[in-house]
Amino acid sequence: MTDKSLCNERFFNTFYTAHVQAASNFAYYKSGDKSTSLDLAQEGFIKVWENCTKIDILKAKSYLFTVINNLFLNKVKHQKVVFAYAKSSPYLDVDNQSPEYLLEEEEFKEKLKTAIEGLTEGERVVFLMHRIDGKKYREIASSLEISQKAVEKRMSAALKKLRRNIEGI
Repeated sequence: MTDKSLCNERFFNTFYTAHVQAASNFAYYKSGDKSTSLDLAQEGFIKVWENCTKIDILKAKSYLFTVINNLFLNKVKHQKVVFAYAKSSPYLDVDNQSPEYLLEEEEFKEKLKTAIEGLTEGERVVFLMHRIDGKKYREIASSLEISQKAVEKRMSAALKKLRRNIEGI
C-alpha cells in the first residue's frame, strides 16, 4: 500500500477534508434537505472507504459524486413509495394555525415545488450551485465534469423555466 492510497487512513482523511464541503453541497442540491444531504455525503465517503482498493486515486472525487447521486436516486425511489402510502392515508395532521394561513402556505409550497420539479436534474444542480454556492460556471463545469457551455445552457434553461412557472408567486 502506497502513501497515496485511499486505504491509507491519513490520506483518506486528507481526501475527506478536501471534498466534504463539495460533496455535502452536491448532495444538498440533489435532495434540497440539509440533514439528508449530510447523510448522503457521509454514506458516499463510507462507500469510498469500503472500496478503497478498487478506486483509482485520480477518479476518487468522481466516484464519490457518482455514489452520492446513486444513493440519492435510491432514496427518491423509496420516498415515492412512502408518499404513495401517505396520500392514501385518510388522516391529516392537526395544526393550531389559521386555515387561511395554512392554505396560503400550502399553495406557495406547491407552486415552488412544481417550479423546481419542472427543472431537469442537470438544470437544478447547476442553478443551485451557481445561485446558492456562488460558484462560477467554470467551477461548476469542473465539478460536474461537463463543458462550461453545457453549464451555461443548463442555467439559461433553468432560469427560463423558473420565470415562466413562478410568475404568480
